[in-house]
Order: sequence, then C-alpha cells, then structure tokens
Amino acid sequence: MNISSNATSESARFPYSARPLMVLLVDDQAFVAEFIRRQLVSEHDINFHYCINPVDAISTAEKIGPTVVLLDLVMPDIDGLMLCRQFRNHPTVCDLPVVMLSSTEDSVVKAQGFAAGANDYLVKPPDKIELIARLRYHSASYINKLQRDEAYRALRASQMRLEELNMELLQLANLDGLTGLANRRYFNERYSEEWARAVRTKKPIALIMSDVDRFKVFNDHYGHLGGDDCLKQVAATIKAAVGRPGDIVARYGGEEFIIALPNTSIEGAVCVAEKIRADVEQQAIPHPFSDISAHVTISLGVAAVIPQPGTDPATLIKQADQYLYQAKNTGRNRVQGAAFSPDDPVSVV
Repeated sequence: MNISSNATSESARFPYSARPLMVLLVDDQAFVAEFIRRQLVSEHDINFHYCINPVDAISTAEKIGPTVVLLDLVMPDIDGLMLCRQFRNHPTVCDLPVVMLSSTEDSVVKAQGFAAGANDYLVKPPDKIELIARLRYHSASYINKLQRDEAYRALRASQMRLEELNMELLQLANLDGLTGLANRRYFNERYSEEWARAVRTKKPIALIMSDVDRFKVFNDHYGHLGGDDCLKQVAATIKAAVGRPGDIVARYGGEEFIIALPNTSIEGAVCVAEKIRADVEQQAIPHPFSDISAHVTISLGVAAVIPQPGTDPATLIKQADQYLYQAKNTGRNRVQGAAFSPDDPVSVV
C-alpha cells in the first residue's frame, strides 16, 4: 500500500539541501500511515512513502531511496527492533537514519530501540511540529553525509588519477622517447643500485654494450625516419631477448644500447649477447650499403665482475665498451667479452 505526496522542494523551508526529503514509514496499521501523511501533506519538500509489510521494508528502501525511516516498534512477523538490526546490517541501507515509533514511553523499550541501532524515538501519535523537526534534522544529517561521502570519493578519485599521472610522467621521464627503452639517466641510477647490491651480496654483475653496425651509412641512405625505424626494431629485439624482470635494457646514446644483468656470470652474459646478435640478424632489416652484411647487424662487448667495496661502477662500463670496440675492430657482427683479469682493481667472476 502506497500513500505519497510528491512536490518540488523549497530550499527556504528545508535549508540543508536542495534535495527533497523522502520519508519511508514501515507500519502494519494503515490508519497510522494516514495520520502521518496528513501531518506531512502541507510540507512541499517532503515526499512520503508507506510500506505496510515489514518484510518488504529493505527492498522498498533500496528502490525509493528514503532520507529517513519511520519504523513501528510492534509489528507481526518482524518487530521493529529486529527490522532495525536488519537495516543496520544491510550494506546499501545501513546508514539510513531510523526513527522508532512506539505507543510507550517506557525507558527500557527506548533503550532497546537505541541498542538495535535507532537514531531517534517518537511516541505515537507524534506531535506534528516535533515530527517534522526530527524528520528534517535526521534527513539533513543523512543528506550531508551522502554529500561528504560523494565529495570524498571524488577527491579520492582525483588523487588516484593524479597519482597515475605522476607515475606516467615519472615513467616518461625514465624512458627514451624513440625506442621506449630506459634512457641513460635512468640506467645510471638503476645500475648504481645494482652495483651496490652486488657488492653487498658478493654476486656477479655483467654488462653488454652494443652498437648498430654501419648505422651512419644506413641513416644516410634511408634518412632519419628510416634510421629511427631501424633503431626501434633493434631496441624491440634486444628487449625481447632479455627476459628477466631485474635486467636493465637502455638506449645509451645514438645507435648504442646497454644492458645490465645482475647476478650473471660472464658465460651467461655472453650467451645473452649472442642471442641478441643472432636475433637482430634474423630480423633481416635491409642494409644494402653495409660492408658487413646485406642486413642490419650489431656488435656487442661483454664484461662481468664481482665488485669489491669501494670500486667504481664506471669501471665495468669502460671494460664492456673496450670489448665492444674490439668486436667492431675485428669484423663487427660479433660478441667480444671476458671477465676482468686478476690484475684489474676488481675481482674476476
């Protein structure tokens, strides 16, 4: 059974919010509903809805979205105390203000109502002025809570989006714009961290320096756009060949790439370098003006060491770079590398 009065809100009569009040009465006695409806009929910002069956109270509340619930204490099947507890335990209506209606002023009964989760208590039949004042007060509190919650959610969503944007900016700052690999600045930061870790754990660390063979000739023939495409393909091939999450692959400058392999011996690093060399060659990127091959190739220098405390991380970079030049000077399209010798200022792997 539904008895309702719907009208536009009047903010002067209800200053807390432009949202109309919605009162849900749950009572098994229709004459009580009619009595309350008449008390509220002249309040144009208050909508009134009546639910005669307490079993339907929660589903009705979910459907109509009340701002306050009037709940009769004594009803068949489900009394007001039990129904109030059900409201409090239901995730979608648990925050609704509940005003208990009862024909008794017994303090024990009132205490039971508040213990069950009621926000207020009125004796039937309620005084009109008092009823309207309490309905407005509890509705205003509930609407304000909804507005605060919505504002908090919006703020939290903005904060999360800002965090995402900051992460994106940080990632962009760490990436090479052309190849999508780490840039040299980020590589140096990560490499220093891995070097320090290797010192602490006394584990080897390896570096691979690589250079695209005869890239200037390629760039002169195909132009900068063609050269950029070539570097992108080579970068993607290198990244695909280096499988571990902790490995660092970066564009070091121009057509030069560098790879740091933590906890990797010289033998393991040479295997990775050879795979990269073969994979790039298998891409068969045309390079008809190269004196090395009809396709794009790369040369690689590899060095590995167990670093000792106080040693300079740049030492290993210089060693890998020296092996890269050896690979280029001995024919290119090859891997050249070794561990440091015992005479070097760092120990051999």
